[in-house]
Amino acid sequence: MQNKTLASILGLGLANIGRKSIGSKESGFFSQWGWNTGGTWSGKSITADSALQNDTVWACVKLISEAVSTLPLGFYKRTAKGGRESAGEHPLYELLHSQPNARMSAVNYWQAVSASLLLWGNAYTEIIRARNGRISSLEFINPAQVRLSRDGNGLLQYAYVSGTVTRDIPRDAMMHMKSFTLDGEVGLSAIQYGRNAIGSALAADQASDETFRGASRANALVQVDAILNKEQRAQIGGHIEDVSQNGGVYVLEKGMGYQSLKFNPVDAELLASRAFSVETICRWFRVPPVMIGHGDKQSSWPTSTDAQGALFVRYVLRACILGIEQEIRRALLTPTERLTYFAEFSVEGLLRGDTAARSAFYATALQNGYMTSNEVRALENLPPVTGGDELRVQSNLVPLAKLGEVTGASAARSALLGWLNEKDET
Repeated sequence: MQNKTLASILGLGLANIGRKSIGSKESGFFSQWGWNTGGTWSGKSITADSALQNDTVWACVKLISEAVSTLPLGFYKRTAKGGRESAGEHPLYELLHSQPNARMSAVNYWQAVSASLLLWGNAYTEIIRARNGRISSLEFINPAQVRLSRDGNGLLQYAYVSGTVTRDIPRDAMMHMKSFTLDGEVGLSAIQYGRNAIGSALAADQASDETFRGASRANALVQVDAILNKEQRAQIGGHIEDVSQNGGVYVLEKGMGYQSLKFNPVDAELLASRAFSVETICRWFRVPPVMIGHGDKQSSWPTSTDAQGALFVRYVLRACILGIEQEIRRALLTPTERLTYFAEFSVEGLLRGDTAARSAFYATALQNGYMTSNEVRALENLPPVTGGDELRVQSNLVPLAKLGEVTGASAARSALLGWLNEKDET
């Protein structure tokens, strides 16, 4: 086994002579041997897999990645009047909206991309092109199998590492999405920089399990003001056990005292530390604790939850999806296409309020003429209606094109005078 591992290391080393690695923490190159774990104050080894074993990390990553993956990703074409229209005829529409590759649906693909951004700080996709240069597939790559380096000009180089095989991927064939970054080229991993907080949470979980494991601690203690022999201790212990299991009254003699150990202040402090760990890890992922099922009575009120949900979309999801949209533009569109086409996630569904709030918003939009009836119906997943594409205003909701024409009582008066062959003297 040692010879095989050594041969793998030497093979990879010889294959990469002349390249300047920018670090295993970012590239994931040494993760397959467990060298990229990093020390923690608690002594726990933190990797992507071990971090996900913490329920808070799991809940935060799952929440954000599922939210991003279920957002509709539209691909649009700018119109001459400054508007937009769906570019369903473009080859990228099907790849981005429905199925990026033969192995994944769009939901699975964007979920994997989002999880990679949260755990590794980087997400990689190899761009596969047909002979005519048309993009035919977007192949997601596990970040742990991507090694980054720089060439003599300081430009990033990408390589896919699988066992002893290393395959270079050209820069123009790689879509590299990044989370928080200091140099604009390589994202920083939240679980690497937050490994001490995650390690402490894992250590607290382990200590809690060991503390509350029934076989590892006594249920109570009995204080006696005399030295007992073995038989007397056994007799007292049997009496306590019998009453505890079958009920009854404890009979304690000669100043004996009984104290339960089922829950003491030390245990309470341990539980409090676990609750604090939840809030600490949520800060690393910027997730309101109430959104993963952790919150007190005050933060769990519906109005507070709605406000936190809006902040979640604004400050967490927006940063993630905007980086994806920009990378789609950079890596998948030609300079000419960038002037016309663009991709954009729709977050309106996540920002929808209750029925009363939506009704008030729609009424204002319709009465002030910046939304049509069919646009409102589309947001409510209703089919369009005839005549619903015209903008209207509050004046009886008449079409904008017909403003100024006689309507209502004036129209009836004019019609009656015309039938009587009389002139309107008013």
